[in-house]
Parts: sequence; structure tokens; C-alpha cells
Amino acid sequence: MGWQWFHRLGSPRWFYEKTDAWIPWLAVVSFALLAVGAIWGLAFAPADMKQGNSYRIIYIHVPAAFLSLAGYYIMAISGAIGLIWKMKLADMVMKCAAPIGAVFTFISLVTGAIWGKPTWGTWWVWDARITSMLVLLFLYLGVIALQQAYQHQDTANKASAILALVGTVNIPIIYKSVDWWYTLHQPATIKFTSESTIHPSMLYPLLTMVIGFYCFYALVLLISTRTEVLEREKKTRWVNELAAAKAAGGKV
Repeated sequence: MGWQWFHRLGSPRWFYEKTDAWIPWLAVVSFALLAVGAIWGLAFAPADMKQGNSYRIIYIHVPAAFLSLAGYYIMAISGAIGLIWKMKLADMVMKCAAPIGAVFTFISLVTGAIWGKPTWGTWWVWDARITSMLVLLFLYLGVIALQQAYQHQDTANKASAILALVGTVNIPIIYKSVDWWYTLHQPATIKFTSESTIHPSMLYPLLTMVIGFYCFYALVLLISTRTEVLEREKKTRWVNELAAAKAAGGKV
């Protein structure tokens, strides 16, 4: 049963039809969480004893950093599935995850620089954590470039998947960089194996933002993948039927 579900999920048509009902719910949940988390964190969370109000950028910086790492795993795993099981949908997810992950990584780097200016007195340092995050951005951009570099889609998918899988070695480096090397970047404040070092009054709105970012990521990835499905399957009968229904005023 599990394998049947797995292969059914790999069907572009099945994916498109099943996810149609998910989009409105994900949109409502993600925007509600982001609105609540942003207002809670920016307006009601107390100022930090040392950093004052400048720390509030964590409500954007930390969730974006989380998604840049988690998104890379989604991209790499999708690439591996495409290589091993030749699932077209996995290749589509990999392609769509790359620009989304690149945007989150860029946001993480920019907000980190803004936070670093009042904290460290400079916009940028070649810190182990920051440098490895920059490498992550280049890996995302590399996958995007490979998708555009080949005329044959299968070749582009294979090259992108290989790069994505090789690049996974950078993820644990990012996670452990503050432990392995001397770094200006502070250690993780949210911990799952021990007590978090951030006060609950600041932690709860941050967790709300993290969950909201994850929901928003899922929403954008679904929409992007659905668009990619229609583009690649545009010559199939079921897509033509959808287009005809839309033209006639039906719901796609």
C-alpha cells in the first residue's frame, strides 16, 4: 500500500488534481501564522537586554535560514528520487525548489548582514556560518543554471540532481560551523535536544513565524510545481481537457 501511494504521488496528474484543494487552506494558514507571528514578535515581544530592538530581525532571519536548509534537502531528495526511480514529478519539484530556496537563502544573508551591522559593527565578515551559507546560495544558483544550460530536459535533470546531492555535504557544515570553528555567529537559540536559550516571550512568536514560513514555503512550492506540471504535460490529453474546461468557464 505504501509503495502504491508513493508511485501514485509520482504521477503529475494525480499530484495536480489532489493538491488543488490544498492551496486555499495552505494560503489561509500560512498568511494567518505570518501575520500573527510578525505582530506578536515586532509589537509585543520585549526588547532584548543587550541588543535592544535590533534583535527583532530574527523573526525574518531565523525562519528564512531554516527554510534555506530544509529546502535544500527537499531539492536534493527530489533529485535523488528522479535519478533512482525516474519519476517526472520529482524532477519538477527539484527544479521548482531551487529558485525558492535561493530566495530564502538570499533573504537569510541580507537580514543577517542587517543584524550584523549593529551587533558586530560591520555588514559582512568571512565567518564560517555566513561563508557556508553563501556557498549554499551558489549551489542553488548552480542548480538553476544547469536547468537552463541544457536543451534536453532529462540531461538537465540528471546534472542538477548530481550537483544537488554533492552539495548536501555543505548542510552539516552550516549546522555545525559555530561548534567546529571560532565564529562571531551566535550558537543556535532554538534547541530540540536541550533547553532553548531564548526567553519564551520571544520564543513563541519566533516559533509561530517558523511554522508560518514552512507553510508559506509549501504553498509556493505547490503552486510552482503545479505550473511546471502544466508546462511539461501540456501535450497530454488531461491537460488539454483542463484547458478546454477553463475556456468553457469551468474550474481548473
